[in-house]
Amino acid sequence: MSRQVRQSPQQPVRATPDGPPPEARRELSADCGECFGLCCVALPFTASADFPVSKAAGKACGNLTDAFRCGIHDRLRGEGYTGCTVYDCFGAGQRVSQVTFGGRDWRREPGTARAMFDAFAVMRQLHELLWYLTEAAGLPAARPLRADLRRALADAERLADGDAAALAGADVPALRARVGELLSRTSERVRAAVPGRTKDHRGADLMGARLRGAALRGATLRGALLIAADLRKADLRTADLLGADLRDTDLRGADLTDALFVTQPQLNAAKGDTATRIPPHLTRPPHWN
Repeated sequence: MSRQVRQSPQQPVRATPDGPPPEARRELSADCGECFGLCCVALPFTASADFPVSKAAGKACGNLTDAFRCGIHDRLRGEGYTGCTVYDCFGAGQRVSQVTFGGRDWRREPGTARAMFDAFAVMRQLHELLWYLTEAAGLPAARPLRADLRRALADAERLADGDAAALAGADVPALRARVGELLSRTSERVRAAVPGRTKDHRGADLMGARLRGAALRGATLRGALLIAADLRKADLRTADLLGADLRDTDLRGADLTDALFVTQPQLNAAKGDTATRIPPHLTRPPHWN
């Protein structure tokens, strides 16, 4: 299989007066055709409800083909690899493969493997932060914070543009703390426009909670444990869902139209149906019915 190797660094996410351009999100979405199967090799997994077998970090998954494709991609859930279906690298895989390492793959050049896998781990964190910052910078309520958001975007991009050695030395925790504070301020501004008193469930343990039809518009559910919670037909518009654990959360008929900081992995881990309303920049998971 041939690949077109990018000869120049990935274009940075440059904010316009009204936020980042539309193509910004495309660079932060996984393109497996441009990646050397990094998530299938670099990451470990353990035999559990999410995986039928265990695999050590740095060892290629038995389903990874010579063309860096998943041999059972169309039946991962049926084969017991649910964990793979809820993972997303936010575009870090193709950036490390085609930009950081210039199209050199770990099979042809085994000496690059360790550095490539380590770079992937850092890049994935940076791209996740870029995803959140891109969303925040595009929100009208965040206009007063836009200069700070742009600086954070530029700093994250500068780190992501580094070589493998620079990535290894990147102070991601410091950037994450700074970004977290900015996202909190953004969330507060957006949710302040919701009439009435909004609910605060930040970090709450709501595993299995019965919240069918709950009025959670503008609520903060940041970091909440919502595993197997019943949120059918709940109103989650402008709710802050950053880091919320939505594994097996029942979102059938729920409205997440403009929920804040929702990611594709969160939706992939949840249950939904054709009546579930999701943010327009995300994709309805194929297992939702």
